[in-house]
Amino acid sequence: MFLYRILRPLLFALPPELAHSLTLKSLACLTRLGFSVRVPSDPIVLAGLTFPNRVGLAAGLDKNGQYLRALEALGFGFIEVGTITPKPQIGNPKPRLFRSLKHHALLNRMGFNNQGVDALVARLKHQRETHTFSCLIGVNIGKNADTPLDQALQDYQICFERVYPYADYITLNISSPNTQGLQSLQAVAILEGFLKSLVSLRDQYEKFVPLFVKIAPDLEPQEIQDMAHCICQSGIDGVIATNTTQSREGDIPELWKREKGGISGAPLLPSSAQALKTLCAALPQGFPVIAVGGISCAQDAIEKREAGASLIQLYTGLVFQGVGLIAQIGRAFRVLPLSPQPLDRSPSSR
Repeated sequence: MFLYRILRPLLFALPPELAHSLTLKSLACLTRLGFSVRVPSDPIVLAGLTFPNRVGLAAGLDKNGQYLRALEALGFGFIEVGTITPKPQIGNPKPRLFRSLKHHALLNRMGFNNQGVDALVARLKHQRETHTFSCLIGVNIGKNADTPLDQALQDYQICFERVYPYADYITLNISSPNTQGLQSLQAVAILEGFLKSLVSLRDQYEKFVPLFVKIAPDLEPQEIQDMAHCICQSGIDGVIATNTTQSREGDIPELWKREKGGISGAPLLPSSAQALKTLCAALPQGFPVIAVGGISCAQDAIEKREAGASLIQLYTGLVFQGVGLIAQIGRAFRVLPLSPQPLDRSPSSR
C-alpha cells in the first residue's frame, strides 16, 4: 500500500489507458521476480465451486487473459477475464477512459474492446496445459457492437461454446452501458428465453460450469425483483451486482455530467448497494451473489456481505487504493461470522 502511494502520482500523470497497460506489464515483470501477495485462506463452496477466498477481480482489467499469472500472484480467490466477444473489436473511439482522484472514480466507455474469443481461448488452453492455478478463472462474455440485438443470443452462444472447456464459470454481461441496446436484454420479456436457451445449451455438456448474470445498478426495484424471479426460474447459478452506473447524480466531476459512459468507484457505491439489497431480498436465502461496485475499503466489502453477498469483486478500488486492498478485505472477511449455508447449485441438486 505504501509503495503504491509513492508510485500512484507517476501513474496518474499518464493517460488512463497507458497507465493501465504499464501497470499490468510492470506487475508481470515483478511476478517473474517472485513478487506475490498473501491473502488469508477462506474457502467457500458456491455454485458447485470451491473459491479459495472471497475476494475476486472483476472483469475489465484483463480482458484478453494476458496477465493471469501476474494477477493470480496478488492473492485473488477468483479472476474474471473479459468481456470477450465472438469477433475482435477495437471498441469505442478514444478518449474513452477518465479518472478523478478527488472522487475516487473512473468513467469508461470502452465498448468491449478485445481480441476476440478465439485469441482468449488459445491463451486459456495454453495456460491450463502448462500451469495449475491457485484461483478460479471466470470468463465474462458479451456481443459484438455490430450484431443486431435480435441476434445477440447467437453471439453469447458462440462465446459460451468456445470458452466452456476452459472456464471455471461464465458470466453473461447484459448490463454494460457502453454497447448500444445491450441493457435491454435485462427486460424480463427478453431475459427469460435468453437465459433458458443458454442453460439448455449448458445442459448438453457432461462437465458442469456455473452460469452467472451481471446486472446494472440503475434498475428500478420492481425490475430487479422481476429479474430475480426470472433468474431463479431459469436455472442460472448466481448473480453479479453490479455493473457501472449511467446516473450523473451525486459527487462526480462536473464535466462528467456531459460525458457518455459508465461510472465506477465511490460514486457508484450508493446505487450499487441499493440494487444489491433489493436483489438479495428477492432471491432465496443463500443464492450465490457476487457484489461489485464502489468497494474501496474493508468496511464497504463487509456491508456488501451483510446485505447478502457471498463474494466480492474489485476493480476501481484497486486503482486508487492499491493491491493491499485485496488482503485487507480478505482479513476482514475471515473474522466475520459464517454466512448462511449456501444453496447447493451443483448438478446433483438439479
